[in-house]
Amino acid sequence: MNTDNKSKNGPSDSRDKMDKMDKWKSLDFKTKLFWTEGWGSMALAVVVALFIRWIFFEAYVIPSGSMLPSLLIHDHIFVNKFVYGIRAPFSEEWMAKFSEPKRGEVIVFKYPRDMSTFFIKRVVGLPGDKISYENGTLYINDKPQEKKVPVSNEDFDWLRDEDFRSDGDIYDTKDNYVHFTEVLEGKEHSVLIRRGDIYDTFESVTVPPDHLFVMGDNRNRSADSRIWGFLPEKNILGRASMVWLSCEETTPNVPFLCNPLTIRWKRFFHIVN
Repeated sequence: MNTDNKSKNGPSDSRDKMDKMDKWKSLDFKTKLFWTEGWGSMALAVVVALFIRWIFFEAYVIPSGSMLPSLLIHDHIFVNKFVYGIRAPFSEEWMAKFSEPKRGEVIVFKYPRDMSTFFIKRVVGLPGDKISYENGTLYINDKPQEKKVPVSNEDFDWLRDEDFRSDGDIYDTKDNYVHFTEVLEGKEHSVLIRRGDIYDTFESVTVPPDHLFVMGDNRNRSADSRIWGFLPEKNILGRASMVWLSCEETTPNVPFLCNPLTIRWKRFFHIVN
């Protein structure tokens, strides 16, 4: 009888011992189990995610209407951080540079007056360029940049009256704006000009070395280089590449989460122009 009990309990005791051994192995970084099923696997996943964010891509959310109609409020975008080079962690210094920003590209950068704040704008002026803005027309090196009637109103059709009231002007509406296509270096993108503000001007300046001149596509509602000056190239984080999620409203209690009832499904995988 005692022998039978021992034989029955033996396998169970063995399994318990094996489970305990596996538990301790999962806590020992010298074992394979630690790196495949234990805490080491979680640590590796975090390291890989941080590495991708540091070197390759990072996600950002568009908080304002300064880039309307090219980018909408609550567009979630991926930013390509590898395209211009590799930056030292927690630094503005480049470890390696692969290319320079081109005129017409949309970039994310650290705001020069507050490095903890990120801005997104379009590059319009490169080092040595002479930039001015008059009567709704951008001039580069004294040459007016072509501004024409859009072939498609797709960008403009996304806009709502609410998008123009996000900055506190409760009486602003979509009807107050005119949609144009601007051409920079042969590349077309949408811009908005506010009716009545079309005579807004900015006198000529020359972009210094290692700096850029950036502007928002919502020309009369953008705090950009016309207001706070030139952008140091070292502040650049990357180039905006793609919208991976978009919504009209966020959840009331968690403002960075999309309200699933207001998702703009057709903007998924929209390439930033």
